[in-house]
Amino acid sequence: MEDDDDGPQLNPATLAALQEFLNEKQKVEEEADGGEYEMVQEDWRMSQFWYEPSTSKTVADEINFLTQGSSSLPIVCIACPSLYTQLKKTYPELTVRLLEYDQRFSKFGQDFIFYDYNRPTDLPSELHEAFHVVVADPPYLSRECLEKTVLSMKYLSKNVELSPMLVLTGAVQREHIHELLQAHPCGFRPLHTNKLGNEFLLYTNYDPQGRLGGWEKQR
Repeated sequence: MEDDDDGPQLNPATLAALQEFLNEKQKVEEEADGGEYEMVQEDWRMSQFWYEPSTSKTVADEINFLTQGSSSLPIVCIACPSLYTQLKKTYPELTVRLLEYDQRFSKFGQDFIFYDYNRPTDLPSELHEAFHVVVADPPYLSRECLEKTVLSMKYLSKNVELSPMLVLTGAVQREHIHELLQAHPCGFRPLHTNKLGNEFLLYTNYDPQGRLGGWEKQR
């Protein structure tokens, strides 16, 4: 059959733009299929809200600073999988574990540990006092959830008095975090890919000495 030269055709610029779009779409799909540390879709029923890449990178850089880039100083991320994936991608030499309720993250293999904040210390005994840095993002903005998450943090921390602990949660928790963890908010403001109405802060139990926008004293 002969070609139909009179059929509709796209101009070269449109064809080039279409090809670029298809190439980019294919690249994204390949990365999603084969990327070892790709994220899953947020499930709001589990109060999941992933950080913006700039937020994940800033916090990951701070954690790398705290561990001096050493695999011998292990890190645990509680309910903050987007930070875990950022750490694994940016600093693959670090030792990082993820505590999460969402079983979809079991794809991360031995790094994944099932975690239910309602059972804060129902964790493998080998994790007790095992981590140099503990970072958490309590799934709910309630004192009850924060209290139980802090219990988990203290269970996991090598030294409750000296080991660095970071919490990413709402500004409404400022007084509770200071009471439970003697932590203060930093000037740095975490952001999420889905813009949340609640203001979020990053709290640390140590003075970052100018990093993360400095340490704000308790009001």
